[in-house]
Amino acid sequence: MSDNTPSSDKPEFSRLWWHSRRGMLELDVLLIPFLENVYRDLPEEDQARYRKLLSCEDTDMFEWFMQRSRPEDPDLQRMVDMILNRVQPD
Repeated sequence: MSDNTPSSDKPEFSRLWWHSRRGMLELDVLLIPFLENVYRDLPEEDQARYRKLLSCEDTDMFEWFMQRSRPEDPDLQRMVDMILNRVQPD
């Protein structure tokens, strides 16, 4: 985890970092780099979508990121697409 966060953001960012660690390597390699490299620059609405994504079940996220299914919630689909596009650019 990089140490360039403003001190007021550290507790929240640390919490998000730990919640991004899912115990499933396939999810960890997507979520942790996205959090560390992209999250801070997202608009507040997309940051909220990322936090919403973290409340989902690992099995659901795995299916979405492996593109076996799609979230019904458009907010979650937007975040899944953003993360996938980061690792699979056109």
